[in-house]
Amino acid sequence: MSWRNRSGHGSKAGAPTTFVDRVRADGVVVRLESRFHRKHQGPVAGSTWWAPRARGWWIAVLFAIGSALFAVGSVPGYGSAVGARWDTVTFFVGSLFFTSASFLSYREAVDADPQAHRRFFVYQPGRIDWWATAVQLAGTLYFNVSTGVAMADNLSAETAHQHLWRPDAIGSVCFLVASFLTWYEVCHGWAAWRPRSWSWWITLTNLVGSISFGISAVAGYIDPITGQVHDVSRANTQTFIGAVCFLVGAVLLLPERTKEPAEQVTAPGD
Repeated sequence: MSWRNRSGHGSKAGAPTTFVDRVRADGVVVRLESRFHRKHQGPVAGSTWWAPRARGWWIAVLFAIGSALFAVGSVPGYGSAVGARWDTVTFFVGSLFFTSASFLSYREAVDADPQAHRRFFVYQPGRIDWWATAVQLAGTLYFNVSTGVAMADNLSAETAHQHLWRPDAIGSVCFLVASFLTWYEVCHGWAAWRPRSWSWWITLTNLVGSISFGISAVAGYIDPITGQVHDVSRANTQTFIGAVCFLVGAVLLLPERTKEPAEQVTAPGD
């Protein structure tokens, strides 16, 4: 089903729909959450930690690898050991893993609507999960550009500013927007306390990671005249923190995929 609030229940009027309340034959009102719906399409395949036939498993693994590469690449000792060239290659490869995982997440959201799953790309502006995954995918593409340009030698100050820092900054903004949207989706608003939910912890760690990436982008500002980076040390530190947060969130996707059904919310009747 599509999460367009067809049953007439959901979030506050005018706000994005994040759940639908349905009345069972016995009169109990069961709340179907949008994230739960797209994360549990069909029966659970494989175990928590090994399920190569499950798309959700690949999303977690690809995000984890990409995050690990970003974390390693931001460690000063690693750059000194392998050299600047291989350090930038590490970031670029990590960005490719991010893009692969983000595309699968986008398709996961699209396929949650049976009317759209046969199309490659779709436009579903009424769905918060479509916006979250589409914006995140766009952000990873900007990271592909910035990390790819970083591998080039002897960049001019203007080129570094336009094609290295600017895509990185835009990608960081996209990640931040996507994280806020998924946070809203899970919390059914801007704030909630749900420590027993894997989804809540995943979106919280990803939100913190996106904030860190945003700070890194600000600290990594490249002057278009001199080519000087504003604060290299802080940029690396915040990238490391953000990457670790994304790594934690990616690992938590694995138990969410197999254990979240027991936490499905049942709402009281009207």
